[in-house]
Amino acid sequence: MVTIKQIAELCGVSRGTVDRVINKRGKVKPEKEQLILETMRKLNYSPNPAGKALAARKKQPTVGVLIPSIGVHFFDDVISSMQNAARRYASYGLKIIWRSMRGFDEMEQCQLIDELAPQVQALIINPVNGQAVLERLNALAAEGLYIVTLNNDLPGLRRHCYIGTDFYSGGRTAGALLQMIGARELHIGILLGSHKMLSHQRRLEGFRSALEERFKKGAPGSWEILSVQETEDDDILAYEEIKTLLQEHPETNAIFVISSGASYGAARAVQAAGRAGSITMVVFDTIPSTIRMMQAGVIQAALYQHPHQQGRRAMQVAFEYLVNGAQPEKDSYIMRNEIRIPENAEE
Repeated sequence: MVTIKQIAELCGVSRGTVDRVINKRGKVKPEKEQLILETMRKLNYSPNPAGKALAARKKQPTVGVLIPSIGVHFFDDVISSMQNAARRYASYGLKIIWRSMRGFDEMEQCQLIDELAPQVQALIINPVNGQAVLERLNALAAEGLYIVTLNNDLPGLRRHCYIGTDFYSGGRTAGALLQMIGARELHIGILLGSHKMLSHQRRLEGFRSALEERFKKGAPGSWEILSVQETEDDDILAYEEIKTLLQEHPETNAIFVISSGASYGAARAVQAAGRAGSITMVVFDTIPSTIRMMQAGVIQAALYQHPHQQGRRAMQVAFEYLVNGAQPEKDSYIMRNEIRIPENAEE
């Protein structure tokens, strides 16, 4: 059986250099890297997975996951894929500590970060956009904590990698879509989870930008935003906000829901008011309740964010760093925003 030591001797390099090439860790001169890879290929060398797993278990690699997932079913698929990935990595001794929260309370998230930090070497987090969270995480990053932001980012954060969609692009897609499938004269109500979330802010900016741009270019009709309300991703709050909107503004003929935690409540309010079909609804994420409302003709379109890919990739980059010492190949892994309609919502 070929060993790393033999490859190092044949190539005239140290075993550490060969190890860095195998695990894609650290800088190796291109010509040396090519020589090592070619030698490995000729000798049919492959790393010993049992030995690698044993070495990894000695490190006791532990990942913390902190997501405001309570009541937000988008994260069901994200977490399911993370759990599947974690099971695959269990033979390497990878352990996961899960924490969840409801809503976007900055101090609650800080408390959970403080609880996790002494127990983990990596943290996958959907961060609340606040100064206290930023300072906590930057201090921990300076101490060596490996940080992956998931489905939301935090400006100024010294994180190692972001995984999610392009928020602004998603908002622009929703705005352009609504202009295409909605009424010529648009009277729009908007719900978002929280202004504390960069993803929600940027989607709103992108949405406005797309409508402004299209109508400036001479598209027929007009548009106005009647109301922008926060829901904390709570369906009950969403129901009440849309119920009030329709009472105060019966001219409402379009609704944009920026985060999936409020989609069902908003759709139920439209349904209860007997306005299904006369209001065009564009939302995010094809969670089960959204699909049912699409099939019932209440929601016309949704933007899909590839939750399974997000969860799988997040756990992968944490594993690669903790077990192999490999930094992510990219600063950001961006998933496509895809348009889903009733005919392809369950794909």
